[in-house]
Amino acid sequence: MHVAFHLAVDLDTSLRTAATTAGLADAAAFTPEVRTADPKHGDFQANGTLGYAKARKLNPRATAEQLVAALPASVRDAYEVSIAGPGFINFTLKPAALLAWLQSFSTPEALATGAAAAHAGQTWVVDYSSPNTAKQMHVGHLRSAVIGEAICRLLAFTGARVIRDNHLGDWGTQFGKLIYGYKRWVNAEALADDAIEELERVYKLGHAATPDDSPELDEARRELVALQNGDPTNVALWKSFSEVSLAAFQKIYDRLGIQFDYHLGESFYNDQVERIYHELTATHPPLAEISEGALVVFHPEHPRFKTQPFLVRKADGASNYASTDLATALYRTEHFRADGIVVVTDFRQGDHFEQLFLTVKKWFVAKNYRLPELHHVTFGAVTGEDGKALKTRDGGVIKLKALLDEAEERAHAIVTAKNTERPEADQFSAEACRTIAQTVGIASVQYADLSQNRSSNYVFSWDKMLALDGNTAPYLLYAVARIHSIFRKAGVTPAELALNATATAPETPAEIMLARKLAKFPDALRIAGESLRPHFLCLYLFELAGDYSSFNSADKVLVDDPVLRARRLMLCARTLLTLETGLHLLGLRTLTRM
Repeated sequence: MHVAFHLAVDLDTSLRTAATTAGLADAAAFTPEVRTADPKHGDFQANGTLGYAKARKLNPRATAEQLVAALPASVRDAYEVSIAGPGFINFTLKPAALLAWLQSFSTPEALATGAAAAHAGQTWVVDYSSPNTAKQMHVGHLRSAVIGEAICRLLAFTGARVIRDNHLGDWGTQFGKLIYGYKRWVNAEALADDAIEELERVYKLGHAATPDDSPELDEARRELVALQNGDPTNVALWKSFSEVSLAAFQKIYDRLGIQFDYHLGESFYNDQVERIYHELTATHPPLAEISEGALVVFHPEHPRFKTQPFLVRKADGASNYASTDLATALYRTEHFRADGIVVVTDFRQGDHFEQLFLTVKKWFVAKNYRLPELHHVTFGAVTGEDGKALKTRDGGVIKLKALLDEAEERAHAIVTAKNTERPEADQFSAEACRTIAQTVGIASVQYADLSQNRSSNYVFSWDKMLALDGNTAPYLLYAVARIHSIFRKAGVTPAELALNATATAPETPAEIMLARKLAKFPDALRIAGESLRPHFLCLYLFELAGDYSSFNSADKVLVDDPVLRARRLMLCARTLLTLETGLHLLGLRTLTRM
Protein backbone atom coordinates (compact mmCIF):
# COMPACT_ATOMS: atom_id res chain seq x y z
CA MET A 1 0.00 0.00 0.00
CA HIS A 2 1.44 3.39 -1.00
CA VAL A 3 1.09 5.90 1.83
CA ALA A 4 1.76 9.62 1.40
CA PHE A 5 4.01 11.37 3.89
CA HIS A 6 1.66 14.32 4.50
CA LEU A 7 -1.64 12.52 4.96
CA ALA A 8 -3.70 15.69 5.36
CA VAL A 9 -2.22 17.14 2.16
CA ASP A 10 -2.96 13.88 0.32
CA LEU A 11 -6.58 13.98 1.51
CA ASP A 12 -6.88 17.61 0.41
CA THR A 13 -5.78 16.64 -3.10
CA SER A 14 -8.11 13.63 -3.18
CA LEU A 15 -11.12 15.72 -2.12
CA ARG A 16 -10.42 18.37 -4.74
CA THR A 17 -10.28 15.62 -7.37
CA ALA A 18 -13.51 14.15 -5.99
CA ALA A 19 -15.25 17.52 -6.38
CA THR A 20 -14.47 17.48 -10.08
CA THR A 21 -15.35 13.77 -10.47
CA ALA A 22 -18.69 14.32 -8.71
CA GLY A 23 -19.49 17.17 -11.08
CA LEU A 24 -19.99 19.73 -8.32
CA ALA A 25 -20.86 23.21 -9.51
CA ASP A 26 -17.81 25.47 -9.55
CA ALA A 27 -15.68 22.50 -8.43
CA ALA A 28 -12.43 24.42 -8.88
CA ALA A 29 -13.50 26.75 -6.06
CA PHE A 30 -13.99 23.95 -3.54
CA THR A 31 -11.55 24.12 -0.62
CA PRO A 32 -11.59 20.96 1.53
CA GLU A 33 -10.10 22.56 4.69
CA VAL A 34 -8.57 19.29 5.91
CA ARG A 35 -7.24 19.46 9.45
CA THR A 36 -6.24 17.14 12.27
CA ALA A 37 -9.38 15.93 14.01
CA ASP A 38 -10.29 15.33 17.63
CA PRO A 39 -9.19 11.66 18.01
CA LYS A 40 -12.72 10.57 19.01
CA HIS A 41 -13.98 11.70 15.59
CA GLY A 42 -11.09 10.33 13.51
CA ASP A 43 -7.64 11.29 12.34
CA PHE A 44 -8.55 14.06 9.90
CA GLN A 45 -11.65 16.11 9.22
CA ALA A 46 -12.67 18.05 6.11
CA ASN A 47 -14.72 21.11 7.06
CA GLY A 48 -14.89 22.92 3.73
CA THR A 49 -18.14 21.38 2.52
CA LEU A 50 -20.34 23.58 4.70
CA GLY A 51 -19.06 26.93 3.48
CA TYR A 52 -18.91 25.77 -0.13
CA ALA A 53 -22.48 24.38 -0.09
CA LYS A 54 -24.08 27.30 1.76
CA ALA A 55 -22.52 29.85 -0.59
CA ARG A 56 -24.21 28.04 -3.48
CA LYS A 57 -27.47 27.28 -1.68
CA LEU A 58 -26.78 23.53 -1.73
CA ASN A 59 -27.50 20.96 0.96
CA PRO A 60 -24.19 20.51 2.82
CA ARG A 61 -24.77 16.91 3.85
CA ALA A 62 -25.89 15.89 0.36
CA THR A 63 -22.81 17.62 -1.05
CA ALA A 64 -20.62 15.73 1.43
CA GLU A 65 -22.24 12.46 0.34
CA GLN A 66 -21.44 13.26 -3.31
CA LEU A 67 -17.80 13.92 -2.39
CA VAL A 68 -17.45 10.74 -0.38
CA ALA A 69 -18.98 8.67 -3.20
CA ALA A 70 -16.45 10.13 -5.63
CA LEU A 71 -13.36 9.52 -3.50
CA PRO A 72 -10.73 7.32 -5.17
CA ALA A 73 -10.35 3.70 -4.10
CA SER A 74 -6.94 4.44 -2.55
CA VAL A 75 -8.60 6.67 0.06
CA ARG A 76 -11.30 4.12 0.83
CA ASP A 77 -8.64 1.43 1.22
CA ALA A 78 -6.71 3.52 3.73
CA TYR A 79 -9.50 5.21 5.71
CA GLU A 80 -12.84 4.62 7.34
CA VAL A 81 -14.83 7.55 5.95
CA SER A 82 -17.93 8.95 7.64
CA ILE A 83 -20.08 12.07 7.54
CA ALA A 84 -20.97 13.85 10.77
CA GLY A 85 -23.52 16.55 11.47
CA PRO A 86 -24.42 18.84 8.58
CA GLY A 87 -21.51 17.76 6.38
CA PHE A 88 -18.20 17.25 8.21
CA ILE A 89 -16.25 14.44 6.54
CA ASN A 90 -14.19 12.37 8.98
CA PHE A 91 -11.29 10.09 8.03
CA THR A 92 -9.92 7.40 10.35
CA LEU A 93 -6.83 5.47 9.27
CA LYS A 94 -7.36 1.72 9.10
CA PRO A 95 -4.88 -0.50 10.98
CA ALA A 96 -3.41 -1.79 7.71
CA ALA A 97 -2.78 1.77 6.55
CA LEU A 98 -1.18 2.62 9.88
CA LEU A 99 1.16 -0.35 9.51
CA ALA A 100 2.03 0.67 5.95
CA TRP A 101 2.87 4.20 7.12
CA LEU A 102 5.04 2.96 9.98
CA GLN A 103 6.90 0.57 7.68
CA SER A 104 7.39 3.21 4.98
CA PHE A 105 8.82 5.87 7.30
CA SER A 106 11.09 3.82 9.48
CA THR A 107 14.38 5.75 9.39
CA PRO A 108 15.52 9.37 9.78
CA GLU A 109 16.39 9.37 6.07
CA ALA A 110 12.89 8.21 5.08
CA LEU A 111 11.29 10.88 7.26
CA ALA A 112 13.54 13.57 5.79
CA THR A 113 12.89 12.42 2.23
CA GLY A 114 9.15 12.48 2.84
CA ALA A 115 9.29 15.96 4.36
CA ALA A 116 11.57 17.45 1.71
CA ALA A 117 8.89 18.39 -0.81
CA ALA A 118 7.87 21.55 1.06
CA HIS A 119 11.04 23.56 0.31
CA ALA A 120 12.90 21.30 -2.09
CA GLY A 121 15.41 23.20 -4.21
CA GLN A 122 14.91 26.48 -2.34
CA THR A 123 17.51 28.60 -0.59
CA TRP A 124 16.55 30.31 2.65
CA VAL A 125 18.65 32.79 4.61
CA VAL A 126 17.87 32.90 8.32
CA ASP A 127 19.14 35.92 10.25
CA TYR A 128 19.13 35.29 13.99
CA SER A 129 20.93 35.87 17.29
CA SER A 130 22.73 39.02 16.03
CA PRO A 131 24.38 40.31 19.23
CA ASN A 132 26.51 43.44 19.39
CA THR A 133 30.25 42.87 19.38
CA ALA A 134 32.29 43.94 22.39
CA LYS A 135 29.33 43.13 24.65
CA GLN A 136 28.41 39.94 26.47
CA MET A 137 25.35 38.02 25.35
CA HIS A 138 22.55 38.30 27.90
CA VAL A 139 19.20 36.63 28.53
CA GLY A 140 17.59 38.88 25.92
CA HIS A 141 19.62 37.08 23.23
CA LEU A 142 18.26 33.66 24.18
CA ARG A 143 14.99 33.64 22.25
CA SER A 144 16.40 34.77 18.91
CA ALA A 145 19.14 32.14 19.11
CA VAL A 146 17.00 29.11 19.99
CA ILE A 147 13.95 30.05 17.86
CA GLY A 148 16.18 30.89 14.89
CA GLU A 149 18.07 27.60 15.13
CA ALA A 150 14.83 25.58 15.33
CA ILE A 151 13.50 27.37 12.24
CA CYS A 152 16.75 26.63 10.38
CA ARG A 153 16.44 22.94 11.18
CA LEU A 154 12.77 22.78 10.22
CA LEU A 155 13.46 24.47 6.88
CA ALA A 156 16.44 22.19 6.18
CA PHE A 157 14.42 19.07 7.05
CA THR A 158 11.74 20.12 4.57
CA GLY A 159 14.26 20.38 1.75
CA ALA A 160 15.69 23.88 1.86
CA ARG A 161 19.32 24.86 1.56
CA VAL A 162 19.60 26.97 4.70
CA ILE A 163 22.16 29.74 5.16
CA ARG A 164 22.60 30.76 8.78
CA ASP A 165 23.68 34.41 9.03
CA ASN A 166 24.63 36.10 12.29
CA HIS A 167 24.03 39.78 11.45
CA LEU A 168 26.32 41.25 14.09
CA GLY A 169 26.04 44.78 15.43
CA ASP A 170 29.68 45.64 14.73
CA TRP A 171 29.56 49.22 13.46
CA GLY A 172 28.31 52.60 14.55
CA THR A 173 28.75 55.33 17.14
CA GLN A 174 29.33 53.00 20.10
CA PHE A 175 32.73 52.06 18.71
CA GLY A 176 33.96 55.63 19.00
CA LYS A 177 33.15 55.52 22.70
CA LEU A 178 34.67 52.06 23.04
CA ILE A 179 37.95 53.10 21.42
CA TYR A 180 37.98 56.28 23.54
CA GLY A 181 37.57 54.21 26.71
CA TYR A 182 39.96 51.46 25.57
CA LYS A 183 42.83 53.86 24.99
CA ARG A 184 42.45 55.31 28.49
CA TRP A 185 41.36 52.54 30.84
CA VAL A 186 41.96 49.08 29.42
CA ASN A 187 43.48 46.62 31.88
CA ALA A 188 45.83 44.32 29.97
CA GLU A 189 45.64 41.58 32.60
CA ALA A 190 41.82 41.63 32.67
CA LEU A 191 41.78 41.71 28.86
CA ALA A 192 43.87 38.54 28.73
CA ASP A 193 41.67 36.86 31.35
CA ASP A 194 38.22 37.69 29.91
CA ALA A 195 38.43 39.98 26.90
CA ILE A 196 34.71 40.45 26.30
CA GLU A 197 34.03 41.39 29.93
CA GLU A 198 36.89 43.87 29.92
CA LEU A 199 35.69 45.45 26.66
CA GLU A 200 32.23 45.83 28.14
CA ARG A 201 33.74 47.50 31.21
CA VAL A 202 35.78 50.02 29.22
CA TYR A 203 32.80 50.77 26.97
CA LYS A 204 30.72 51.66 30.02
CA LEU A 205 33.53 53.94 31.22
CA GLY A 206 33.79 55.50 27.77
CA HIS A 207 30.05 56.05 27.56
CA ALA A 208 29.89 57.62 31.02
CA ALA A 209 32.84 59.90 30.21
CA THR A 210 31.30 61.25 26.98
CA PRO A 211 28.01 62.97 27.84
CA ASP A 212 26.09 64.91 25.21
CA ASP A 213 27.63 68.23 24.10
CA SER A 214 30.92 67.51 25.90
CA PRO A 215 34.45 67.86 24.51
CA GLU A 216 34.97 64.21 25.42
CA LEU A 217 32.08 63.20 23.15
CA ASP A 218 33.69 65.18 20.33
CA GLU A 219 36.89 63.22 20.95
CA ALA A 220 34.99 59.90 20.83
CA ARG A 221 33.43 60.98 17.53
CA ARG A 222 36.88 61.76 16.14
CA GLU A 223 37.92 58.22 17.08
CA LEU A 224 34.92 56.92 15.12
CA VAL A 225 35.71 59.08 12.10
CA ALA A 226 39.28 57.82 12.20
CA LEU A 227 37.97 54.26 12.22
CA GLN A 228 35.63 54.96 9.31
CA ASN A 229 38.48 56.58 7.37
CA GLY A 230 40.72 53.53 7.82
CA ASP A 231 43.11 54.72 10.54
CA PRO A 232 45.41 51.67 11.02
CA THR A 233 45.41 51.81 14.83
CA ASN A 234 41.65 52.10 15.19
CA VAL A 235 40.96 49.53 12.49
CA ALA A 236 43.31 47.09 14.23
CA LEU A 237 41.50 47.68 17.53
CA TRP A 238 38.08 47.25 15.89
CA LYS A 239 39.18 43.96 14.29
CA SER A 240 40.48 42.69 17.63
CA PHE A 241 37.14 43.60 19.25
CA SER A 242 35.32 41.53 16.62
CA GLU A 243 37.66 38.56 16.97
CA VAL A 244 37.41 38.26 20.75
CA SER A 245 33.65 38.83 20.59
CA LEU A 246 33.12 36.03 18.07
CA ALA A 247 35.26 33.68 20.14
CA ALA A 248 33.16 34.44 23.24
CA PHE A 249 29.89 34.12 21.33
CA GLN A 250 30.92 30.77 19.86
CA LYS A 251 31.37 29.31 23.34
CA ILE A 252 27.70 30.08 23.97
CA TYR A 253 26.64 28.80 20.55
CA ASP A 254 28.53 25.53 21.08
CA ARG A 255 26.52 24.91 24.24
CA LEU A 256 23.29 25.58 22.33
CA GLY A 257 24.31 23.46 19.33
CA ILE A 258 24.47 26.41 16.93
CA GLN A 259 26.97 26.85 14.11
CA PHE A 260 26.64 29.82 11.77
CA ASP A 261 27.64 29.84 8.12
CA TYR A 262 28.34 33.58 8.07
CA HIS A 263 28.87 36.43 10.52
CA LEU A 264 28.11 39.30 8.14
CA GLY A 265 27.72 42.25 10.45
CA GLU A 266 26.63 45.80 9.70
CA SER A 267 30.21 46.74 8.77
CA PHE A 268 30.11 44.30 5.84
CA TYR A 269 27.51 46.46 4.12
CA ASN A 270 29.13 49.82 4.85
CA ASP A 271 30.42 50.26 1.29
CA GLN A 272 27.17 49.09 -0.31
CA VAL A 273 24.76 51.74 0.95
CA GLU A 274 25.55 54.33 -1.75
CA ARG A 275 24.00 51.98 -4.31
CA ILE A 276 20.86 51.85 -2.18
CA TYR A 277 20.55 55.65 -2.05
CA HIS A 278 21.03 55.87 -5.81
CA GLU A 279 18.53 53.16 -6.72
CA LEU A 280 15.79 54.38 -4.39
CA THR A 281 16.01 57.89 -5.90
CA ALA A 282 16.49 56.77 -9.52
CA THR A 283 13.15 54.93 -9.87
CA HIS A 284 10.26 56.59 -11.69
CA PRO A 285 8.71 58.06 -9.66
CA PRO A 286 11.45 58.09 -6.99
CA LEU A 287 10.78 55.81 -4.03
CA ALA A 288 12.90 57.94 -1.70
CA GLU A 289 12.85 61.70 -1.27
CA ILE A 290 14.56 64.38 0.80
CA SER A 291 12.60 65.47 3.85
CA GLU A 292 14.11 67.89 6.36
CA GLY A 293 17.53 67.04 4.96
CA ALA A 294 17.16 63.27 5.40
CA LEU A 295 16.47 60.66 2.71
CA VAL A 296 13.18 58.92 3.52
CA VAL A 297 10.60 56.60 1.99
CA PHE A 298 6.90 57.26 2.60
CA HIS A 299 4.22 54.57 2.54
CA PRO A 300 1.03 56.66 2.39
CA GLU A 301 -1.14 53.62 1.61
CA HIS A 302 -0.32 52.08 4.99
CA PRO A 303 -2.59 53.22 7.85
CA ARG A 304 0.21 53.45 10.44
CA PHE A 305 2.98 54.80 8.22
CA LYS A 306 1.18 57.67 6.47
CA THR A 307 3.07 60.21 8.54
CA GLN A 308 5.91 57.98 9.77
CA PRO A 309 8.65 58.01 7.11
CA PHE A 310 11.21 55.24 6.77
CA LEU A 311 14.53 57.02 7.41
CA VAL A 312 17.09 55.65 4.93
CA ARG A 313 19.89 58.24 5.38
CA LYS A 314 20.27 60.76 8.18
CA ALA A 315 20.29 64.51 7.54
CA ASP A 316 24.04 64.60 8.26
CA GLY A 317 24.61 62.00 5.52
CA ALA A 318 25.25 59.09 7.88
CA SER A 319 23.82 55.65 7.24
CA ASN A 320 21.62 53.85 9.77
CA TYR A 321 19.94 50.50 10.37
CA ALA A 322 17.59 51.04 7.43
CA SER A 323 20.52 51.69 5.07
CA THR A 324 22.38 48.53 6.00
CA ASP A 325 19.21 46.41 6.24
CA LEU A 326 18.24 47.39 2.69
CA ALA A 327 21.76 46.54 1.50
CA THR A 328 21.51 43.25 3.38
CA ALA A 329 18.24 42.30 1.65
CA LEU A 330 19.76 43.03 -1.75
CA TYR A 331 22.97 41.09 -0.99
CA ARG A 332 21.05 38.04 0.18
CA THR A 333 18.94 38.09 -2.95
CA GLU A 334 21.79 38.66 -5.41
CA HIS A 335 24.65 36.77 -3.76
CA PHE A 336 22.84 33.88 -2.05
CA ARG A 337 19.95 33.77 -4.57
CA ALA A 338 17.59 33.53 -1.60
CA ASP A 339 14.06 32.27 -2.20
CA GLY A 340 13.17 33.20 1.36
CA ILE A 341 14.60 35.46 4.06
CA VAL A 342 13.72 35.07 7.73
CA VAL A 343 14.76 37.67 10.30
CA VAL A 344 14.30 36.70 13.96
CA THR A 345 14.06 39.61 16.43
CA ASP A 346 11.90 40.74 19.32
CA PHE A 347 8.50 42.31 18.69
CA ARG A 348 9.77 45.85 19.37
CA GLN A 349 11.39 45.92 15.93
CA GLY A 350 8.07 45.13 14.23
CA ASP A 351 7.51 48.59 12.71
CA HIS A 352 11.07 48.79 11.39
CA PHE A 353 10.87 45.49 9.55
CA GLU A 354 7.37 46.11 8.27
CA GLN A 355 8.55 49.36 6.70
CA LEU A 356 11.75 47.69 5.51
CA PHE A 357 9.86 44.90 3.74
CA LEU A 358 7.36 47.35 2.21
CA THR A 359 10.30 49.34 0.85
CA VAL A 360 12.10 46.23 -0.44
CA LYS A 361 9.00 45.02 -2.27
CA LYS A 362 8.42 48.35 -4.02
CA TRP A 363 12.12 48.75 -4.82
CA PHE A 364 12.57 45.22 -6.19
CA VAL A 365 9.42 45.48 -8.32
CA ALA A 366 10.59 48.86 -9.71
CA LYS A 367 14.02 47.41 -10.57
CA ASN A 368 12.61 44.08 -11.77
CA TYR A 369 14.66 42.20 -9.17
CA ARG A 370 13.59 38.74 -8.09
CA LEU A 371 11.60 39.11 -4.85
CA PRO A 372 12.10 36.43 -2.16
CA GLU A 373 9.60 35.60 0.56
CA LEU A 374 10.21 37.97 3.46
CA HIS A 375 9.39 36.93 7.02
CA HIS A 376 9.93 38.87 10.23
CA VAL A 377 9.72 36.28 13.02
CA THR A 378 8.98 38.18 16.22
CA PHE A 379 8.95 37.01 19.80
CA GLY A 380 7.85 38.32 23.18
CA ALA A 381 9.89 39.03 26.28
CA VAL A 382 11.22 36.68 28.95
CA THR A 383 9.96 37.78 32.36
CA GLY A 384 10.50 36.74 35.94
CA GLU A 385 7.70 35.22 37.99
CA ASP A 386 6.77 38.75 39.06
CA GLY A 387 5.94 39.57 35.44
CA LYS A 388 8.83 42.02 35.15
CA ALA A 389 11.92 41.78 32.97
CA LEU A 390 14.27 39.03 34.11
CA LYS A 391 17.08 40.58 36.16
CA THR A 392 19.79 39.59 38.62
CA ARG A 393 19.11 40.13 42.32
CA ASP A 394 20.90 43.46 42.20
CA GLY A 395 18.84 44.57 39.19
CA GLY A 396 21.47 43.90 36.53
CA VAL A 397 21.12 42.13 33.20
CA ILE A 398 21.50 38.34 33.43
CA LYS A 399 24.39 37.18 31.25
CA LEU A 400 23.49 34.24 29.01
CA LYS A 401 26.62 32.34 30.05
CA ALA A 402 25.61 32.66 33.71
CA LEU A 403 22.07 31.51 32.90
CA LEU A 404 23.30 28.37 31.14
CA ASP A 405 25.77 27.70 33.96
CA GLU A 406 22.95 27.88 36.48
CA ALA A 407 20.78 25.59 34.35
CA GLU A 408 23.50 22.95 34.36
CA GLU A 409 24.11 23.29 38.10
CA ARG A 410 20.40 23.02 38.94
CA ALA A 411 20.08 20.00 36.67
CA HIS A 412 23.16 18.46 38.26
CA ALA A 413 21.62 18.76 41.72
CA ILE A 414 18.48 16.97 40.51
CA VAL A 415 20.39 14.27 38.61
CA THR A 416 22.67 13.61 41.58
CA ALA A 417 19.72 13.31 43.97
CA LYS A 418 17.89 10.94 41.62
CA ASN A 419 21.05 8.91 41.09
CA THR A 420 21.40 8.16 44.80
CA GLU A 421 17.84 6.74 44.75
CA ARG A 422 18.81 4.13 42.16
CA PRO A 423 20.12 0.67 43.14
CA GLU A 424 23.88 0.94 43.67
CA ALA A 425 24.61 -1.35 40.72
CA ASP A 426 22.66 0.97 38.37
CA GLN A 427 24.10 4.27 39.54
CA PHE A 428 25.93 6.57 37.14
CA SER A 429 29.49 7.70 37.67
CA ALA A 430 30.13 11.30 38.72
CA GLU A 431 31.32 12.06 35.18
CA ALA A 432 28.17 10.55 33.65
CA CYS A 433 26.00 12.58 36.05
CA ARG A 434 27.76 15.74 34.92
CA THR A 435 27.23 14.90 31.23
CA ILE A 436 23.54 14.14 31.79
CA ALA A 437 23.13 17.37 33.75
CA GLN A 438 24.71 19.41 30.95
CA THR A 439 22.32 17.94 28.38
CA VAL A 440 19.24 18.24 30.60
CA GLY A 441 20.08 21.75 31.82
CA ILE A 442 20.67 23.28 28.39
CA ALA A 443 17.75 21.41 26.82
CA SER A 444 15.44 22.63 29.60
CA VAL A 445 16.26 26.27 28.85
CA GLN A 446 15.87 25.76 25.09
CA TYR A 447 12.61 23.82 25.34
CA ALA A 448 11.01 26.18 27.87
CA ASP A 449 11.45 28.91 25.28
CA LEU A 450 10.44 26.91 22.20
CA SER A 451 7.34 25.35 23.76
CA GLN A 452 5.76 28.80 24.15
CA ASN A 453 3.95 30.56 21.33
CA ARG A 454 6.82 32.83 20.29
CA SER A 455 4.50 35.86 19.99
CA SER A 456 3.81 35.75 23.73
CA ASN A 457 5.89 36.78 26.69
CA TYR A 458 6.75 33.84 28.90
CA VAL A 459 7.59 33.46 32.58
CA PHE A 460 11.01 32.00 33.29
CA SER A 461 10.61 29.42 36.06
CA TRP A 462 13.39 27.02 37.02
CA ASP A 463 10.96 24.68 38.81
CA LYS A 464 8.69 24.35 35.78
CA MET A 465 11.37 23.96 33.14
CA LEU A 466 13.30 21.31 35.11
CA ALA A 467 10.23 19.32 36.14
CA LEU A 468 10.08 15.64 35.14
CA ASP A 469 6.39 15.94 34.35
CA GLY A 470 4.47 18.29 32.11
CA ASN A 471 5.51 19.76 28.77
CA THR A 472 9.22 20.02 29.60
CA ALA A 473 12.53 18.88 28.19
CA PRO A 474 13.25 16.52 31.12
CA TYR A 475 9.91 14.76 30.56
CA LEU A 476 10.64 14.22 26.86
CA LEU A 477 14.29 13.28 27.39
CA TYR A 478 13.22 10.75 29.99
CA ALA A 479 10.66 9.28 27.56
CA VAL A 480 13.48 8.81 25.03
CA ALA A 481 15.75 7.20 27.64
CA ARG A 482 12.95 4.83 28.77
CA ILE A 483 12.47 3.55 25.23
CA HIS A 484 16.22 3.00 24.83
CA SER A 485 16.14 0.93 28.03
CA ILE A 486 13.47 -1.35 26.54
CA PHE A 487 15.71 -2.13 23.59
CA ARG A 488 18.64 -2.83 25.88
CA LYS A 489 16.48 -5.30 27.78
CA ALA A 490 15.27 -6.84 24.51
CA GLY A 491 18.84 -7.26 23.27
CA VAL A 492 18.15 -5.52 19.95
CA THR A 493 18.55 -2.03 18.56
CA PRO A 494 15.83 0.20 17.10
CA ALA A 495 17.79 0.34 13.83
CA GLU A 496 17.62 -3.44 13.44
CA LEU A 497 13.86 -3.27 13.68
CA ALA A 498 13.71 -0.74 10.86
CA LEU A 499 14.28 -3.69 8.51
CA ASN A 500 11.88 -6.00 10.36
CA ALA A 501 8.89 -6.80 8.16
CA THR A 502 7.35 -9.28 10.60
CA ALA A 503 5.35 -6.71 12.56
CA THR A 504 1.60 -6.86 12.13
CA ALA A 505 -1.00 -4.09 12.12
CA PRO A 506 -1.86 -2.54 15.50
CA GLU A 507 -4.82 -4.16 17.23
CA THR A 508 -5.33 -3.00 20.82
CA PRO A 509 -6.80 0.47 21.55
CA ALA A 510 -3.47 1.68 22.98
CA GLU A 511 -1.51 0.38 19.98
CA ILE A 512 -3.91 2.02 17.54
CA MET A 513 -3.91 5.31 19.47
CA LEU A 514 -0.10 5.45 19.42
CA ALA A 515 0.12 4.49 15.74
CA ARG A 516 -2.41 7.18 14.82
CA LYS A 517 -0.38 9.78 16.68
CA LEU A 518 2.86 8.71 14.97
CA ALA A 519 1.25 9.10 11.52
CA LYS A 520 0.47 12.75 12.36
CA PHE A 521 4.14 13.72 12.78
CA PRO A 522 4.38 15.10 9.21
CA ASP A 523 1.44 17.40 9.78
CA ALA A 524 2.97 18.72 12.99
CA LEU A 525 6.13 19.46 10.98
CA ARG A 526 4.12 21.10 8.23
CA ILE A 527 2.20 23.37 10.60
CA ALA A 528 5.35 24.35 12.53
CA GLY A 529 7.28 24.96 9.30
CA GLU A 530 4.58 26.93 7.48
CA SER A 531 3.88 29.16 10.47
CA LEU A 532 7.55 29.33 11.58
CA ARG A 533 6.29 28.52 15.08
CA PRO A 534 8.23 25.68 16.72
CA HIS A 535 5.77 25.39 19.62
CA PHE A 536 3.43 23.37 17.39
CA LEU A 537 6.10 20.68 17.12
CA CYS A 538 6.72 20.85 20.89
CA LEU A 539 3.03 20.28 21.59
CA TYR A 540 2.94 17.29 19.25
CA LEU A 541 6.01 15.69 20.88
CA PHE A 542 4.53 16.19 24.35
CA GLU A 543 1.26 14.55 23.27
CA LEU A 544 3.16 11.71 21.58
CA ALA A 545 5.13 11.04 24.77
CA GLY A 546 1.85 10.93 26.67
CA ASP A 547 0.30 8.47 24.21
CA TYR A 548 3.42 6.32 24.42
CA SER A 549 3.23 6.31 28.22
CA SER A 550 -0.40 5.17 28.03
CA PHE A 551 0.54 2.44 25.55
CA ASN A 552 3.45 1.27 27.69
CA SER A 553 1.19 1.05 30.73
CA ALA A 554 -1.63 -0.77 28.91
CA ASP A 555 0.34 -3.19 26.71
CA LYS A 556 3.43 -5.03 27.89
CA VAL A 557 6.12 -4.84 25.22
CA LEU A 558 8.55 -7.64 26.06
CA VAL A 559 6.10 -10.54 25.86
CA ASP A 560 6.90 -14.11 24.79
CA ASP A 561 4.61 -14.11 21.74
CA PRO A 562 7.04 -13.22 18.87
CA VAL A 563 4.35 -11.59 16.69
CA LEU A 564 3.04 -9.42 19.50
CA ARG A 565 6.57 -8.60 20.65
CA ALA A 566 7.63 -7.55 17.12
CA ARG A 567 4.59 -5.33 16.70
CA ARG A 568 5.07 -3.54 20.00
CA LEU A 569 8.82 -3.18 19.59
CA MET A 570 8.16 -1.61 16.18
CA LEU A 571 5.82 0.91 17.82
CA CYS A 572 8.54 1.64 20.40
CA ALA A 573 11.12 2.07 17.63
CA ARG A 574 8.94 4.48 15.66
CA THR A 575 8.12 6.47 18.78
CA LEU A 576 11.82 6.74 19.58
CA LEU A 577 12.60 7.77 16.00
CA THR A 578 9.92 10.45 16.04
CA LEU A 579 10.79 11.84 19.47
CA GLU A 580 14.51 12.01 18.72
CA THR A 581 13.96 13.46 15.26
CA GLY A 582 11.58 16.08 16.61
CA LEU A 583 13.82 17.06 19.52
CA HIS A 584 16.85 17.33 17.25
CA LEU A 585 14.84 19.55 14.90
CA LEU A 586 14.21 21.82 17.88
CA GLY A 587 17.97 21.95 18.51
CA LEU A 588 17.99 19.73 21.61
CA ARG A 589 20.46 16.95 22.30
CA THR A 590 19.02 13.65 23.57
CA LEU A 591 20.21 10.90 25.93
CA THR A 592 20.12 7.11 25.83
CA ARG A 593 20.31 6.82 29.63
CA MET A 594 18.94 9.16 32.25
